[in-house]
Amino acid sequence: MGLFGAAGIVYKPVEQIDLGPGSKEFYLKAIAKAPRMAGFLLKIFVWFLELRIIGTLLLYVVKRNNQIHKLVTNATLEESPMFVPLHPFIDLNEQEVKQIDSDASPPKRVQQAIKCLPATLEKPQDDLKHSCFRRWTIADYSRAYSSGEITPRRVAEQFIDAVRESSSSPLPMSFFINYDAKDILRQATESTLRYERGNPISALDGVPIAIKDEIDCSSYPTTGGTKWLHKVRPCTGDACCVMRLRSCGAIIVGKTNMHELGVGASGINPHYGTVRNPYDPNKIAGGSSSGSAAVVSAGLCPVALGVDGGGSVRMPASLCGVVGLKPTFGCIPHSGVLPLNFTVGMVGILAATLEDAFIVYAAISGQLPSHEPTILPASTSSPKVYFPLLNSTNPISYIKFAKYGETVEVTIPEIEAMILAHYVTCGSECSTSLSSYLEKLDFAELGWDARVALRICGAFHGKEYIKAQKMRNRQMQIHNNILAMADVIVTPTTGVTAYSIFDDALKTGEVDCINGAPLIRYQIAGNFLGLPAVTVPVGYDKAGLPIGLQFIGKPWSEPTLMHLAFAMQALCISDYRKPKVFYNLLHKN
Repeated sequence: MGLFGAAGIVYKPVEQIDLGPGSKEFYLKAIAKAPRMAGFLLKIFVWFLELRIIGTLLLYVVKRNNQIHKLVTNATLEESPMFVPLHPFIDLNEQEVKQIDSDASPPKRVQQAIKCLPATLEKPQDDLKHSCFRRWTIADYSRAYSSGEITPRRVAEQFIDAVRESSSSPLPMSFFINYDAKDILRQATESTLRYERGNPISALDGVPIAIKDEIDCSSYPTTGGTKWLHKVRPCTGDACCVMRLRSCGAIIVGKTNMHELGVGASGINPHYGTVRNPYDPNKIAGGSSSGSAAVVSAGLCPVALGVDGGGSVRMPASLCGVVGLKPTFGCIPHSGVLPLNFTVGMVGILAATLEDAFIVYAAISGQLPSHEPTILPASTSSPKVYFPLLNSTNPISYIKFAKYGETVEVTIPEIEAMILAHYVTCGSECSTSLSSYLEKLDFAELGWDARVALRICGAFHGKEYIKAQKMRNRQMQIHNNILAMADVIVTPTTGVTAYSIFDDALKTGEVDCINGAPLIRYQIAGNFLGLPAVTVPVGYDKAGLPIGLQFIGKPWSEPTLMHLAFAMQALCISDYRKPKVFYNLLHKN
């Protein structure tokens, strides 16, 4: 259509779309028409991009070449916009679940979750030390503390030593942006005293848990991976999810590194260092919850919290060979989380095992605080709380999977259009939430890749945002139709395994759409449509890098997803491999 012409697609009504395996719907491959840029080349591009006239032209070309104009801006959709992916609670009558008191305190919910776990988890550590590799779990920590085999104080000391070691190696792992050794030891000492008195608060008492630096956590600043955001938005207290973990006795061990402002998929942060993959420190850990995935993979914590705005929990979990759980939109209170992507972002859990993810899910999910407006429709009653009975001897059955055995073959159309609409949505929300700060900001405080991302985010206008919300409604209808035929959608978590870290990106960051696009391709429905999803490690590529499998479910179907992930984990766990960078915090010496 020429430089200034970009005709939009006319989307057919949803009821006319053939979702069957023989569908003639056109499958558009990943769109990533931009060269990789880092170092001096990236700086030159940013210089041009930030010029008023030339920058405007460059942004137009970038949006046109990546088909945003065709698939979103100038597209014709009959659907009305859907601005928030709200899901009224529906009792799904799931198999092998237990209803929990929705008003139960976090420690009581953790206790109920423990009762849902298999008795085999109660084996002593010595029974398992000669078997295949596995990371220490919450149950292992709790058992070791209760038996007096080791104390939370000693674990905290070994944790601090390990973090220092990881930071001083030839390739610094850059796991954390901030950690306070004195505060960690204080928490651990208090936990040790509770165990000595025989009254630990819960199974999480004394367990080290790390928090992504996008979530408020006293007394740390919340940087969002930047050098400036905490100066204009001070942290005034714990986020709700952190508060609930503290009430269970967990030791909060610091703020994990992340891609600056969550605007990238690599975890390369020019301010705080590049988070490296424990399976190969020359590879990326993924993003943006990079540090949270890496600390769990490396054995520093059995669990860490992240925020999933575009696969930002599941993708690094997959690349680092751990479990990543993103619940239904609204399931976990969002108070105290940076409002970067307020209709697509959710607090998520990265864990050594599905059981650990479940225990922390039990602790942090539940009723919203009274000061936080509910995001559930006004007509919706409070969701009932169901936990999966992972100790059941009756396997769940007759689960229909779409796409990949009972299997329902389906076509999921317009994936690329949904991804672009998600970009428009999260970019607009990020730009809007930061606008008052960016007006006064010296852009030299930003990483060069973040400057590109924010310039693009700020280039989306109202028409594009509305079209993106129309696409959200459309995709919600499509996925509802698919999930009426099947219970769960199964996909690879990522389209590729972790790619290499190049030296030219360490100080500037990088813009790499070629590698980034396949990393997030299968995860967007969870965010854009607010659906629950979980990834579990299932194998390794020829280079020994982890591969994850993702289950996407109906709203509020977390118990079923956890049953499936637990079963898949049981099939694969004997083949799990030890990362090249790994720390054993429960050793006695």
